[in-house]
Amino acid sequence: MKKKVIICALVGAMTASAIPMTAQASSYSVSELQVNIWDNNQLAGLQQIADEWTEISGVKVTINVVEWDSYWTLLEAGASGGTMPDVFWMHSNTAQMYMENDMLLNLDDYIAADDEIDLDNYYEDIVELYSSDGSQYAIPKDHDTIALLYNKAIFDKYGVDYPTDDWTWEDVLAAATAITEAGADDGVYGYALDTGNNQDGWYNIVYDYGGEVITEDHKGTTIASEEGKAGMEMVRRILEVSAPQTTVSETGTESLFTSGMTAMITQGSWMVNSFYTAEEAENYAWALMPYADVNENGECDEGERYSCYNGLGWAAAANTADPDAAYSLISWFCAEAQQIEQAELGVTMGGMVGISDSFESAFEGMDLSAFVRIEDEGSLFMRPYTRNTTVWETAIGQAGGFLDAWQDPSDSELMSSCCDAVQTIIENAIAAE
Repeated sequence: MKKKVIICALVGAMTASAIPMTAQASSYSVSELQVNIWDNNQLAGLQQIADEWTEISGVKVTINVVEWDSYWTLLEAGASGGTMPDVFWMHSNTAQMYMENDMLLNLDDYIAADDEIDLDNYYEDIVELYSSDGSQYAIPKDHDTIALLYNKAIFDKYGVDYPTDDWTWEDVLAAATAITEAGADDGVYGYALDTGNNQDGWYNIVYDYGGEVITEDHKGTTIASEEGKAGMEMVRRILEVSAPQTTVSETGTESLFTSGMTAMITQGSWMVNSFYTAEEAENYAWALMPYADVNENGECDEGERYSCYNGLGWAAAANTADPDAAYSLISWFCAEAQQIEQAELGVTMGGMVGISDSFESAFEGMDLSAFVRIEDEGSLFMRPYTRNTTVWETAIGQAGGFLDAWQDPSDSELMSSCCDAVQTIIENAIAAE
C-alpha cells in the first residue's frame, strides 16, 4: 500500500516576531509572483509555505515546475529576452554566469536590513556559491547529502547480509557480485549506477579514495592521480557487476530499484519521497555511505567516507517588476522558521546549519538518519564546480572522456587512460573559462 508524506504543522501559532519584517509590508506593486523550480516532489510543501506568505503579504505566489533541461533553456531565453520568473532556484552549475552577467537581483542591501537573515547561519560553501565580487545574489534554500538505498527483500531472497555502517566499497562490490550472480535468471542486479548522475553516484567514490574531480580552489583536478584512478577503478569494478549503462540510461536507477530489478543504489536526500511513496516502500532502507579502507586497518578513518553535498539558492530576476516583493518571498523561504518547516514537511533539509534533524521524522516508518549522520560520521565535499561547470561536466561523459570505459567496464587499462584524458579535458576547460 502506498504511503503519503505526513505533513507536520509547526508547533504553536506563527507570531509576528517570527515573521520577517519584509513580509509584513502591504504596499507591493504586484499582485502575483511567478516562481520556477524543477522538482515536483517539493511542490506541495513549498506551495504551502508560500501560501503562508501570501496570507501576510497579500501577493499570490504561483510555483511552476519545469523539467531540468527545459528549466535552464527557459531561464536562459528569459535572460536574453527579458522575461524571467520573479523568483527561482539557482544551481552551482550556472550561478557564476548569471551573477557575472547581472541577471540576478543584488541582495546585499536587503540582507543588511533583514533581521531574519544572517548569512553566518547558513552552510558557508553554499553561501559562497551564490556570491560574486563580494555581493550576494541568492540565499541558501537547502543542502543535501547522499546515502545508500537497498531493498531488503532482494537481500533476503538471495541470502546476502544487509549493509551496515562498517561497509566499505569492497563490501558493496562483494554483495553486488553475489546478488547479480544469484539473480541472473531473474534479471536482477546487485547494483545500479547511473554514470550520468555524478553527485549521487561516482563522485563520492573518487573522493573516498582521495581523488578530487575539481580541487578546492576550483582551478584544477586530480582525477588522473594515483588516488583518482583508484577511485575510478572501484567505479569500474562496480560497473562490471551492475546493470548495464544501456539499461540504466533507458530506465533510470530509480525505476530499476522500485521495480525490483536492482538491490542497491546511492541517492540524494532530495529523492526520498519518490521511494517513500513507492508500492514496496516497506522493503526499502537507507544506510550510511560506504567508505574506502585506504589505510587497510579495518576502521573508517577520517577522509575515507565522503558524501557529496550541494545546495540550491533562492534568487530573483534583476528585472523583476517588484524587487521588494521578490526579496520578501526569498526571505520568507529562508528564514529559520520556514527552513524548519521545510524540513518538517519533508521537502528537503535546510540551508541553515543545525535545523535539519526534523527531516528524519517527516517520513514515518523510514529511517533517514544516514543523511544527517554523515555530517558527523563522515566528511562532506562540495559538489565540484567551476565558472562554467557544464562545459567539462558534459565533455567527460562523452567519447574521449569516460564514455568508453563506462560502456565497457571490463578493461582496467582503458579506465586508467580515460582518467588521463579527463584530466586534460577539465584542465583545458578551466583554462578557457
